[in-house]
Amino acid sequence: MNNSDSSLTYAVDIEAADLSVKKIQDHVKSTYTDEVLSSGETSFGGCYAFDPSKYVNPVLVSGTDGVGTKSEIASKMKKYDTIGIDLVASNIDDVAAQGAKPLFFLDYISVGKVDPDMMEQIVSGIASACRESGVALIGGEMSEHPDLIEPGHFDLSGTATGVVEKNNILPQRIQEGDVIVGIDSPGIRANGYTLVRDTFLKKENRDLDSPAWNGADRTLGEELLLPSVLYSPVMQTIFNSDADVHGCAHITGGGLPGNVVRILNQELDAVINLGSWRVPRIFPEIQKSGNISDAEMQKVFNMGIGYVCIVPQSDVALIETLCDNSGRSAFRIGEVVNGTGRVVLR
Repeated sequence: MNNSDSSLTYAVDIEAADLSVKKIQDHVKSTYTDEVLSSGETSFGGCYAFDPSKYVNPVLVSGTDGVGTKSEIASKMKKYDTIGIDLVASNIDDVAAQGAKPLFFLDYISVGKVDPDMMEQIVSGIASACRESGVALIGGEMSEHPDLIEPGHFDLSGTATGVVEKNNILPQRIQEGDVIVGIDSPGIRANGYTLVRDTFLKKENRDLDSPAWNGADRTLGEELLLPSVLYSPVMQTIFNSDADVHGCAHITGGGLPGNVVRILNQELDAVINLGSWRVPRIFPEIQKSGNISDAEMQKVFNMGIGYVCIVPQSDVALIETLCDNSGRSAFRIGEVVNGTGRVVLR
């Protein structure tokens, strides 16, 4: 006996998902290069044909990452058009740190309930970052997770793939006397947001529409949603110059100590001079509000340095000029000395 009152239907809104795909297609196609053969947005997989004749021994470099709980700030602000920039940056800047040129990107968006307008905003940010970085968005997936994620909330992750000549994979040749050059990060980017939310939203119960600090020209929510700097474009300029780059570090979770150490061997130390760059105002605000120790701040946040290049002393001026011409500020923040594989903050 069939009881129509007890019949079930699929809980996922397939019609909303189909509409979302239609709304994002123009954004996705705006990132295409001549190498894109098919897109994973409309096919089962994205196809990308790079020209191996440009390389002697090409190596593919891939990385995957997400935006963490910065997505919660976007949800509270109901502003979704910049969080995709953070997603692209977190991935392609990792790939570039090994000397690679990022080629293509794929995203994964999981939501409580598919909202086509929200999806379009998110993907528009992803696409704009891909265009700025010369990266093709060749595939993605959106999934609706009712009962697991609240409507209006979401999580983002992605994967980037790049290519580098095998002999140019970084790090290499880092030696005593090399200079550590830091490239500025005006905002928090996408790391440490659990501590940020614990500090501002839970401990202080701050309103995201209130000023970020006394006299600030933007709200706390606007400050916390500042999109990540995309470092790959300036790094490609540096890689294509005469600069002799010995190593790069993308300063994400773990801060300078936790990321610079990843490119040192056990016979070298990186000595970083605190105070050699300007720390953005948001960081002392976080520290004061949460009564957070200096060591914890350095461990969690980038403190205003989002990328590091290690180069010979003779190339520092060139790096500074290339960064300045690309709209970024570069600082001599330390040096490489003989040691035991540590990062020393002084």
